[in-house]
Amino acid sequence: MRPLVETRDLARRLLAYEAAADKASLSTESTVIRAYEKLRLSLCVLAGVAGFRSLASRALMLAKAEAPSLSAMQVTENGSLQVLGGTESQSDKHQAGEGGVILLAQLLGLLHTFIGESLTLRLVQDAWPGTTFSDRDSGTTEKRGKHGPTR
Repeated sequence: MRPLVETRDLARRLLAYEAAADKASLSTESTVIRAYEKLRLSLCVLAGVAGFRSLASRALMLAKAEAPSLSAMQVTENGSLQVLGGTESQSDKHQAGEGGVILLAQLLGLLHTFIGESLTLRLVQDAWPGTTFSDRDSGTTEKRGKHGPTR
């Protein structure tokens, strides 16, 4: 996984998966927030809340430099993302903008740097059980059912 290209591709795939899952749910959170929260819960087990918060704060700082639209976000004490100045607009709740891709890619890139590709992908798979996100997917998401993988 090259940090720039593959992490952005993986971030896009995670957000696409969350967007598709949103159609089947009544969630009021944005796909970016939902994907981030799944990673947060998985990573807090590994790094603890303080460790994850530090990693997420660094990822958000790096992402803000590339996507100023993220300036209204901050990482809270428990590591969650918070939108400052109110709630997200309705269009933000159902679309993952480039800023969300950049934020998740920065977070995944930092993970890749600190813990390596294999463990990063394992943590992603833990957050999205039954789904495979890997470089060998060639841009596809594979969901495993009882009778084997389906696309």
